[in-house]
Amino acid sequence: MTDSLLPPRFLFRLSQPCRLHEPIWGSKGVALSEEYRLAEFERLDGRPAFADLRAAWSSLGLSFVVRVSGKRRPVRCDEGSPAQSDGLHLWIDTRDTHNIHRATRFCHGFVFLPAGSGKRRTDPFAEQLLIHRAKENAKRVGPGKLQVRSQQRVDGYVLEAHLPADALTGFDPGEHPRLGFTYAVRDHELGEQTFAAGGEFPYYEDPSLWGTLELVS
Repeated sequence: MTDSLLPPRFLFRLSQPCRLHEPIWGSKGVALSEEYRLAEFERLDGRPAFADLRAAWSSLGLSFVVRVSGKRRPVRCDEGSPAQSDGLHLWIDTRDTHNIHRATRFCHGFVFLPAGSGKRRTDPFAEQLLIHRAKENAKRVGPGKLQVRSQQRVDGYVLEAHLPADALTGFDPGEHPRLGFTYAVRDHELGEQTFAAGGEFPYYEDPSLWGTLELVS
């Protein structure tokens, strides 16, 4: 028997540098060059990647840009059921704790959708999500705090997302420059692309399955 019982990614503690960017967000969103691109660890498991995700930080928060390509059908997004919608799903632990299986108040869940809101359901949408089985939930983010922009493309979309520092309990890059982190880009047509553990594991509720973002200059 030559096949591993566990996906290759599960055998590693995955860590990725996240570079400083100033300004972190503006009236036109944020543009991140190739140096901000996160590694596609999905490929370690022999799975194709369909999303290019880039991340940046400053003392004012975190920003992400995702480009999804290869689509032939429209996205399926609904602000009434964001957890089941196509888009960027993020989990962040401002204490980078990997020896716990239930989220603490430093653990956060967010979702950013490229569409699904507004009268025509074509406007982007962002929301904080509760983490199932959490010991204690992070503080709730006020209305309008999360920023999102999107642009539809012929074969997909580009989505820009911003998490302000005050939306992240315990965010302190000087004292805690390592963040527990994972993401899922979900798409009903293309599947699911994740950072660390894949869908075989309950990464959406278990911080021990997350990787690390290292905030570097």
